[in-house]
Amino acid sequence: MKRLLTIQDVSCVGQCSATVALPVVSACGVECAVLPSAVLSNHTGGFKSWTFCDLTPEMPKIEAEWKKNGVAFDAFYTGYVCANQIDPILSIMSSAAKPGALKFVDPAMADNGKLYAGFGEDFPKDMARLVGVADYALPNLTEAALLLGEKPVLTGYDEAHVEHVVKGLHALGAKNVVLTGVSFDSGELGSATYDGRDIVYDFNPLLRCQSHGTGDVFAATFAGAVMRGLSAAEAAALAADVVCAAIEATAEDHWYGVSFESALPLIVRRLSQTEEA
Repeated sequence: MKRLLTIQDVSCVGQCSATVALPVVSACGVECAVLPSAVLSNHTGGFKSWTFCDLTPEMPKIEAEWKKNGVAFDAFYTGYVCANQIDPILSIMSSAAKPGALKFVDPAMADNGKLYAGFGEDFPKDMARLVGVADYALPNLTEAALLLGEKPVLTGYDEAHVEHVVKGLHALGAKNVVLTGVSFDSGELGSATYDGRDIVYDFNPLLRCQSHGTGDVFAATFAGAVMRGLSAAEAAALAADVVCAAIEATAEDHWYGVSFESALPLIVRRLSQTEEA
């Protein structure tokens, strides 16, 4: 069994970040270790307030203990992190990596045209350093634009614009780019996967519902599926199906997160079918 380390926050309530990554990656049949970047009482979307405990000082200490104990990982998956954590993360990705270890970077910092609360305007430049070493970068349209130093374009774009964005992120250093939130039709939503040569699109019917944590479900499923041998395009398609299933299982009054737990059997079933095929 391969071992993946996810580095992102623990929001104690809210079905996002590490509390999504751990069960989803595990459902993929991959061991999931966790390095919390911070602990929050709850995530910052929709709640009136929250606590935030920065765990940056612990990162070098944890890295040192792993060196002593010979701990190493087959892959790294980063999510919500802060600017002062980029260097410690890059160090861990180097010192605790098995040969050929993969790096999945979800630059979780923005959506709907703006940065999340608590991030300064210069943060995308810091995140771009992490994206630059990624084997797989998974930004949404807003994050992608900010990483490129551009104004987000969320509607009215065409395939030429998507090509510009994914090639720009590839030029930053990301070997593969999975751009999420792509839509050329009001009735569909999907992703564009770029490997430096071709762009592969995948679309699902648009569900008229927005739920916190869907990006985390997508990224965690994608990482786990790639670790199980799926191609980037295949993993993106599976991740989208899992997100849709989770949204459909989420009650209308369940506003703070997405009920991804109901979609875990889908992950297990689909990956098992892939192995049998």
